[in-house]
Amino acid sequence: NGRCETGHWPLMLFLHGRGESQPPLSTVKKWGVPYFVDHGVNFPYIIASPQCPPSPKSWTQAEEQALLVALLNHLSKTYKVDEDRVYLTGLSMGGYGSWRLAADHPERFAAVVPICGAGNPKDAEKLKDLPIWVWHGEADPTVPVKRSIEMVDAIKKDGSTKIRFTVLADVEHNSWQAAYATPGLYEWLDKQSISKNHDHVKE
Repeated sequence: NGRCETGHWPLMLFLHGRGESQPPLSTVKKWGVPYFVDHGVNFPYIIASPQCPPSPKSWTQAEEQALLVALLNHLSKTYKVDEDRVYLTGLSMGGYGSWRLAADHPERFAAVVPICGAGNPKDAEKLKDLPIWVWHGEADPTVPVKRSIEMVDAIKKDGSTKIRFTVLADVEHNSWQAAYATPGLYEWLDKQSISKNHDHVKE
């Protein structure tokens, strides 16, 4: 796993939550994938963890979404990115941003992992061919678990066989710590690729 035969690496784009919008940039390391990297975990990916400006800016806004696409383009030109294996994930506000970015650019990602976020169920048609693993705490008081349930139900109704959903019993908003500490998540990611998604569409 990790580097492909051409010497290129999978890319993971991680979108942080609202609380990590405050400078300095190192605030992004408080939670999620950057937290684990900061604590010595060596992931077999190029990991990009941009910082969203403070409120009223958010990951779901068109301006920030455009900047994320520009960042992906820049990284692909600058680093040895395996463009067949670009993964998108985010927590809380970053979960919202992941749903939005995936719906608008489904062809850019091999897989998406939205954690305790929310999307628009009307986007189900755009998302049905993407491998998606949704995580949410059952007792989340900040973003109710029903916001993930409605997305999963809508995407399944549109015919997806590639969506997974983990509800963490008795867990409140911080579902991301358990999600990103799950080895099976990365084993699943490593099996996904954009070309495989497209092959499925052609069948």
